[in-house]
Parts: sequence; C-alpha cells; structure tokens
Amino acid sequence: MSDKRTCLYQEHVELGAKMVPFGGFEMPLQYSDITDEHNAVRQACGVFDVSHMGEVLVTGPEAERFVQHIFTNDVSGAPVGKIFYGMMLHENGGTVDDLLVYKMGDTQFFLVINAANIDKDYAWIESQAKAFDVQTENQSEHYGQLAIQGPKAEEVCRKVLGMELQDMEFYHFATLEKDGETLIVSRTGYTGEDGFEVYGTHAYIVRAWQALMASGEVKPCGLGCRDTLRFEVGLPLYGDELGDDITPLEAGLGIFVKLDKPEFVGREALAKQKAEGLTRKIVGIELNSRAIPRHGYEVVAADSEEVIGTVTTGYNSISTGKSVCMAMVRIDHAKLGTPIRVRIHKRLHEGVVTKKRFYEKNYKK
Repeated sequence: MSDKRTCLYQEHVELGAKMVPFGGFEMPLQYSDITDEHNAVRQACGVFDVSHMGEVLVTGPEAERFVQHIFTNDVSGAPVGKIFYGMMLHENGGTVDDLLVYKMGDTQFFLVINAANIDKDYAWIESQAKAFDVQTENQSEHYGQLAIQGPKAEEVCRKVLGMELQDMEFYHFATLEKDGETLIVSRTGYTGEDGFEVYGTHAYIVRAWQALMASGEVKPCGLGCRDTLRFEVGLPLYGDELGDDITPLEAGLGIFVKLDKPEFVGREALAKQKAEGLTRKIVGIELNSRAIPRHGYEVVAADSEEVIGTVTTGYNSISTGKSVCMAMVRIDHAKLGTPIRVRIHKRLHEGVVTKKRFYEKNYKK
C-alpha cells in the first residue's frame, strides 16, 4: 500500500471512492463511474484532487538562467504570470520529467512536477543548481492542489469559490488572496477542456473541496477519467509516452523544445537526433474493431508478422466510441494512413496510423 495521503484523503473515503496506489500516494481511481466522470468534464464540470503533484521553487539572481539551463522551452523575457510546458532532460536526450514552469518574477520560478518523480526530479534539480547563484526549495509538502475542469469551470469558480477568472488567459496564472491566504490559480489542466488549477494550503484546499461538493455544481473525478481525458486529446503521461529512455522528439513534442536556445541539458543529443532523423515515434492508431489495445501490447506490421512497436496507452474512447491507442512505432510505419495491426489476446486486429489527438481540445484561447 502507498505510504502517502493527500490532504483530501478523508474526503475521498467519505465519498466512497475506490482508492489505488499512484506515484507513492493513495489516490481515488473513481467515485461512481469513470464514464460518468469523464462526461461530466467534457460537458459540465469535474474536480480532481491533484495534491500529489510536486512543486519546486527556484529563486535567486540567476533563476532565469538556471531555468533556461534545465528546461527545453524558452522562458527568457517572458512576462510575470506566464506558464510554460516543457521537459527536463538527461544529457543523452532522455526525459527526466515533463513539467510546468510558472514565471513568478525575474528571480522567481515555480516548477510543477509529476508526483511519481518528485524525489528523482528534485535530486536532479539540486545537482544542476550547484553551478548557479540560485536557491531551490521542494515545497511539495506545503501545497494542496485542485483541478477544476470543464466548460462550466469558470462559472463554478465564480459562484462557489468567489474567484473572478474570466479575464485570465490560457497558460497564465495569478496569485489571489482568499480567506486570508495566498493562492496560486492558473488556467491550465490535463483534460483538453477549459479549466483552472488552484494551489493552496492543505486547510484551504479541504475547505474549497467541501464547498464544491456541497454546491452540487461539480462531480468529483478520479485518476481513471483523468487518464481517459488526457489520452483522447493526445497529452502524454510520463512513464507511457515519455520516460528516461524516450526523447521529446520521439514523443512528438518538438514544439516545446527550443533548439535555437544557446544551451540546455540534453540539447546536443536532441540536435543530433533531429539532424540524423528519428528511428521511432509516438503515433495514434485507430482500430477497425472494438477490441481494446492496452499498454505494452505489440504493434505488428500489416503485411508480415514483424513487431514494429508497442502500445503506450489505449482505450475505447469514451468521447468518440472508437478503439484507439498511442504507440511507439518504428519510423517507417509512422506516416499517417499507414495500415498496421495490434496484437490483443493473441489475435491481430487491423488498424491505421492517425493523429494522436482523437478528440479536439476545447481550451479558452
């Protein structure tokens, strides 16, 4: 059993959530039905406990130069309040983690990292920080976090939490004073829908959760539909579409890798990989049958028994009704429209390579 619990653990138990281990925490997989929770986010509003995520504060005279060094995206000259998505890399180009970087000031950045990687990430960040005039602080124990997601998220935040967020742009954040506490609120999420993420003390997050539940305006949502939602819109999960042995270019995330930056850890390896050409790539696959492809299943060539890849994530898509998956495949089978097969329970099911985005995102731009 996991040895960590978020500040909302007792709330989940009282709601009858099915709890499972994830990233070293006991987390809710679902409360009622994954399909119902998924649809609530697509059609109205759902709320997730994401207090297991990690937060690292970077401060000091060389904070921006340090973030530029460890991060694939380019934060230089960005305004305060802007958020960037990108990766931290090993020297060989493999991914330490994907993360969000919040610019809180010219000498202050807030890094949001994956729960399962907190210890690994922070040790790596500390090792890199030694050459810079910066201080790093692992604040993961201090924060709780809610993700309020769906087309009605803005309305819910206003009516229930008293937050006026209509002017906040996508991938921006603000610090708000509520109930005598300072919160970080961002227009971000992991569902493909409009929504907000709220960081605060454990006490505030518990009060906010209770208010949301009492309002009847939202449905509590677990990790089950968090995965089906992110998957449908092609968002990667570390450990599936990204990892120590997978580069951002192989994952199809090159847009978040700024090779025109003078330097960052892993830059030379990615520049070499790009110049030489990829040998494999994450693609989308749509099957002709209703069989469900799962993580680790073999992807097989259409005209032979040759294994040319493996499934990273697969579902019967709740929003589209199609059996689809993301898979790492050999580059000569990665072109859109390429026929392939997936081995499911010893039987080969025919399919075709598609875009990774099986459902269109509905962010507020």
